[in-house]
Amino acid sequence: MEASTLWLIIGFIGQGLFAGRFIWQWLASEKAKKSVIPLPFWYLSISGGVILFFYALYKEDPVFICGQAMGLIVYVRNLYLIRNERRQQL
Repeated sequence: MEASTLWLIIGFIGQGLFAGRFIWQWLASEKAKKSVIPLPFWYLSISGGVILFFYALYKEDPVFICGQAMGLIVYVRNLYLIRNERRQQL
């Protein structure tokens, strides 16, 4: 298998994880009968974002690299805020 084919597969895996976050959020909202953002949404965001970030590095696309890097900051920050909120509730 050529390196470019492997990276294409990696890119699709990252995009699949990233898209999966919306499906998870949609199903959680349907179950709750209101709009919610479940914890797995953020983990799927980070997983897909990291993979897509490395794919963007491989492609040497500065726009894609910057977009993924900024998104990762937001996803990690949200998990940090959720963790702190849960600690305060204990």
